[in-house]
Amino acid sequence: MTVLDHGDDDSGDFAAVAYREEEYWDVDLLPVALTHDLKGLIHALRQQPSISGSLGLVSVGDDFFIIVRVYGGEVSLFLSDVTASVDWQVARDVLDYLDIDLPDDDDLDQVLPAGDLSVVADLGLDEMELGALAGDLDLYPDEVLASVSERLGFAQSFQRVLDGMG
Repeated sequence: MTVLDHGDDDSGDFAAVAYREEEYWDVDLLPVALTHDLKGLIHALRQQPSISGSLGLVSVGDDFFIIVRVYGGEVSLFLSDVTASVDWQVARDVLDYLDIDLPDDDDLDQVLPAGDLSVVADLGLDEMELGALAGDLDLYPDEVLASVSERLGFAQSFQRVLDGMG
């Protein structure tokens, strides 16, 4: 299996961090390089002070998204589509972190999520809803993450950050 090099065409890629300070959510854009660096992303999320941990929301092209939650020493990961691991190293890195095998050729015709479906359940988005959003093939990854941000209560801040990408 060969990992494709997607070069520098990361114009649609973004990584954002969301964290709570007291009763309010803050959302900041992270360097786009973190969309391809899982270890760097986790490190950046650990730098954010928050009572409920920090969330990394990563969109990679039109292909898939990743939600990372760092809470204390714990890291929870959700990958929207395991088949992305065929073409994207960061998706492979998520599967490696989760100790999940790469999909077989027979499994490449199904879009299936991997990881912790309850990654944000305590914040207001349960497993069934996240699974349904991830499986909606009519939505682009940024649209799914916008829906996630709406359900968790930081849609305006999230949209403002994305609008600032320019």
